Amino acid sequence: MPYPEDKKIRWHQSTVTGCIMTDYNYLITELVNYGEQSGLVDSLDRVYTVNRLLEALGLEEYTEPGEEIIPRELHLILEDFLNLQGDLTNAQKDLFDTKLMGLLTPPPSYVVRKFEELRTKSPKEATDWYYDFSRKTNYIRTDRIAKDIKWKANTVYGEMDITINLSKPEKDPRDIAAAGKARSTSYPKCLLCTENEGYAGTQTHPARQNHRIIPIELDGDAYFLQYSPYVYYNEHCIILNKEHIPMVINRSTFVKLLSFVEQFPHYTAGSNADLPIVGGSILSHDHFQGGCYTFPMARAGYSETFTIPGFEDITAGIVNWPMSVIRLTGKDSLRIADLADRILARWRAYTNEEAFIFAETDGVPHNTITPIARINGSGDPELDLVLRNNITTEEYPLGVYHPHQEYHHLKKENIGLIEVMGLAILPARLKKELADLADAIDSGKDLSGSSHAAWAEEKIIPRKGEKDTLEIIKEEAGIAFAEILECAGVYKDRDAFMRFVKSV
Repeated sequence: MPYPEDKKIRWHQSTVTGCIMTDYNYLITELVNYGEQSGLVDSLDRVYTVNRLLEALGLEEYTEPGEEIIPRELHLILEDFLNLQGDLTNAQKDLFDTKLMGLLTPPPSYVVRKFEELRTKSPKEATDWYYDFSRKTNYIRTDRIAKDIKWKANTVYGEMDITINLSKPEKDPRDIAAAGKARSTSYPKCLLCTENEGYAGTQTHPARQNHRIIPIELDGDAYFLQYSPYVYYNEHCIILNKEHIPMVINRSTFVKLLSFVEQFPHYTAGSNADLPIVGGSILSHDHFQGGCYTFPMARAGYSETFTIPGFEDITAGIVNWPMSVIRLTGKDSLRIADLADRILARWRAYTNEEAFIFAETDGVPHNTITPIARINGSGDPELDLVLRNNITTEEYPLGVYHPHQEYHHLKKENIGLIEVMGLAILPARLKKELADLADAIDSGKDLSGSSHAAWAEEKIIPRKGEKDTLEIIKEEAGIAFAEILECAGVYKDRDAFMRFVKSV
């Protein structure tokens, strides 16, 4: 890391006032004050923390400023620290400010004991504290998440949640070049491994000195609870296996998801499927995702219900949703898991050529399930089973049950767990593209060069003048998202769906 030649004092332009006024002594005091005020640093540890920061910064002296220090937002303090380091890449900035925050973050033992102490009173009180703690340590970068664009859109399936993800920093060309030269390492094995806790990071692996995880037990196995650093919804958490083992969907998966929501009944929990295209981005490490959030799919009711012989105690039905979803509700979570396992086993082996559903081709399996668990409004455990199939064809090389080509101008990526539940995660490029499209329509410009031209001609321009053009575009993007989910749905009509149900 480059440091200024004079390490004691270096004046620069503040990100807040624009004045030439900030030095290292001032910033260190600000950061330690923040640590005390946020509960990360005990007053007894103040001098100790100052000295750890001095060491990290390569400084030998410190004088507490005599002037009054007005509290600022954490990201502004860190930005001023970064300004003193010279021309850093995005990766270097994250490595540097995370290192500083790691010096303010209490050790794992304190965090786990505090969480368990609160959990004995209330699981919600424990997660409230832990989520707030994860934001205060800057592990959850709230200033970046605030940049995400969010809105709700009415569709024939109810209200959908739409986001344009802007919170992840863009790749700096210098980081890309450095990554190509970086030495390969297998520690930690992946971004989800427990060894990430406290890890300093590298050019190709994010720093995690301010990261703390909570041990929990699910179906007799050791797991850990943590939050996603880029939360897509309220209290977006990850539940990761202690061991680095591949994702798998089986009866134990259902038991674990139901066990988690029984332990934390204010949370939902689900798993990405265990096959490529319809699975998550990290299939190599067994994990689930959850959070304190009511997704659109949870608000959707049954389009019809049915009874599975031998499971008369379980309410089962098809959910009114663009994807193919079976919902199971009952009093006994193990009975729900048993029925879910039966449905999974039947679906793994199920073929219906007329509906273009093939269990396998050339020995490659295609059928799997995306499961989601919650405690419903009646206090009963509930499990949604989303039927998935990852078959590809020449016409649909990315997947038959995947966003079709006519929607790639909006979204080309896989439909994972979060989007299955009705929360669209759209690419950052759309912020500018949709704004430019609105301007072009309003000014009557030629759209022939735009990837959105055909969609605009069919859906947007006929509505011009109803309201602000960008608002129309956002509404139509929400409707398109529901249609994208229809693409991912394996059943397009009720009769074919019911043929499978009757085969269970």
